[in-house]
Amino acid sequence: MNSPFKRIGLFIRKDDPIMENAVIRVTEFLQSKLLALFTNEPLGFLPDLDVISITDFPQRCDLTIAIGGDGTLLSASRALAGTDLPIVGVNIGRLGFLADVTLDKLEQQLSQILAGEYREDTRFLMQATINNNPDVNKAMNDVVIHAHQSLRMIEFETYINGRFLNSQRADGLVIASPTGSTAYAMSTGGPILDVDLDAIVLASVCPHTLSNRPLVIAANSVIDITISEHNTNTAMATCDGRPGILLQPGDTVRIERHPNTVKLLHLEDHDHYSILRAKLEWGRKLVC
Repeated sequence: MNSPFKRIGLFIRKDDPIMENAVIRVTEFLQSKLLALFTNEPLGFLPDLDVISITDFPQRCDLTIAIGGDGTLLSASRALAGTDLPIVGVNIGRLGFLADVTLDKLEQQLSQILAGEYREDTRFLMQATINNNPDVNKAMNDVVIHAHQSLRMIEFETYINGRFLNSQRADGLVIASPTGSTAYAMSTGGPILDVDLDAIVLASVCPHTLSNRPLVIAANSVIDITISEHNTNTAMATCDGRPGILLQPGDTVRIERHPNTVKLLHLEDHDHYSILRAKLEWGRKLVC
C-alpha cells in the first residue's frame, strides 16, 4: 500500500477501562500494513510496542491515532497543537463529535485514511492566563469560570477587548470555541456554532438575571473575567474539564485565541450535520 503515513503514533489514556480490545485491534490492523508503530503509554498487553513521549510524536511519526473518544482526542490535540502532525480519532464509546472512525468499520475507514482518502479539518484552540501569569492553559473545547466547592453563585465582571460588557451573578460562565459549542455551552442554552466559524460563544450558567443571553463574538477577541471583590467564596477556571485553577476575589482570567491550531483528519464523506442529527437525536427528514 502506497500510504503517505509510514509511522503511526497511538495516543491512549490508560484510565480508559474498555481501551484494551480496541488498541489490540487497531495495532493488529496497522501491523498487517507493515507500518512502524509507537505509543505514548507502556501497554502490558502489547509489550513489544515502542513507547515514546507525546512530545516526540512530531519527530517520530507521520500520523497520530487517538483511541478512546472525544476526550482522548482533545488531550492529543492540546499536546500536538502547532506541530502540524495530523490526528485521527477512533471512537470506542458513544458517538463522538470529533472521533468519527468507529470500531464496526475500523479496517475499512482506516484503510481510506492511510490511502490518502480524507479531509483535513483545522481547529483553533483558546488559552487562559491568570493575573498576567506567564503560565498558559490551553483549551480546545472551553474555558469555564465557576464556583469552587460551594452552591453559591459567583459575581464577576466581563470585558471584551478592554471594554466593559456586564457584571453578573451566576453559577458560572462558559467560553467555548465552535468545537466546544456542542459541549457544556450547549447544555447552558448556548448556540451550536458551525465548526468553520471564526467565533467564540459566551454562555452563562444559571444566571441570576433572566435577560442574560449567550453572546457570540469574534475569535480574535480578548476576554477578561474579573472575580468580584464582593465574593465570599473562591472560584475556579477549568479548561476542557481538567482539574481547575483556584481563583480568589479580585483575580482576572484572560481568555484569547491560542496562536497554534490542530489538524484533524476525517473521512471524505464526513458530514458534521449528520453527526449532529445522530448525536442530538434530531428527527429524520420528512417524506411527503
